Amino acid sequence: MFHSVPFVALSLVLSGYAQSPTYSATYLPTNAPYQSEQGQTGYNNCTTGYNQTSECQNAYVNTVQDWCVWAPPQPGPDSVIGNTEQIEVAWCMQSGYGTRLIPDGSITGAHVVVTPDYVQVTGVGNLTNINIPAGDGGGELDPHGADGNGNPIGGLVFSSAFGALEQIHEWTNFVSADQFCFRACKPAVNAPTMCQHIYDVMGCEWNMPANYSSGVFEQCLGDSAEPMGVYGTSTFYQGEPVTPSAGTIPPSSSCTFFSTISNGQGVLIGGITSTASTPASTTATSTVGTGAPQSTGSSAALPTAPPVGWQRLAVIVSIIVIGFSTGVIMTF
Repeated sequence: MFHSVPFVALSLVLSGYAQSPTYSATYLPTNAPYQSEQGQTGYNNCTTGYNQTSECQNAYVNTVQDWCVWAPPQPGPDSVIGNTEQIEVAWCMQSGYGTRLIPDGSITGAHVVVTPDYVQVTGVGNLTNINIPAGDGGGELDPHGADGNGNPIGGLVFSSAFGALEQIHEWTNFVSADQFCFRACKPAVNAPTMCQHIYDVMGCEWNMPANYSSGVFEQCLGDSAEPMGVYGTSTFYQGEPVTPSAGTIPPSSSCTFFSTISNGQGVLIGGITSTASTPASTTATSTVGTGAPQSTGSSAALPTAPPVGWQRLAVIVSIIVIGFSTGVIMTF
């Protein structure tokens, strides 16, 4: 129920919680430590090239030809996302990061949209090719996890979608045997809200309304969606008796279409397993638009464990701001 509250109380809420999250360290992919979190099974000091047995836990979301998802390091019926979320490794569409490559033919549709607040890739495919068991409904990966160390533990995400390559502090990735979505939020005060991760059983299409069509590979500019769970002046929380429908797909424009996408190395299931690697200080490349390479410098930061309850409060603050701007002051 919504009630009126004194302006002083509103001010205290805003001043206490409407501020940027803090991060404990800053790295480049070229100078990241071997491991960035205690309990990490993979590593962040990755080489260049690629390796199909790599344990690299650096992921990238740049363009429709250059993105990654998290997936299990080993195949088998027990490698469902719910069992392996803490140890996932990066599977990518481009060589150069020292990660595993997504085998050609695995992705049957991919849609990238760059908005003022985030870059997002959504799509479908046969993700059993990246060790997700057939029939697995999947799960959600994010930089926080139950213990603040992230799922996967120590996983870092980078993007050049907003300019120079930088670490993305707030992100969320859902992946199943046949569908994926990955949102990387532009570093800003609203990044935790736009990359909310408390709706972990709601899946891709509810959390990230977008194009998931097969047979289409596109890169677009677009408007930002409403924050997950926010419907005007109301907020839905996972587990409530009535679940609202997914929000509307935001409009997009300036789309570039591709006939298909490829890892560029001819890597198929059971094919070539690696290329020669060079020291991690070598500059990586990514492809955009016409496929021409561009240099990617980088910066990174590692999130600290967030304060207890901050995720819910971030959503509440968003609602309060909306209500205040329309003359309706609310409390919970």
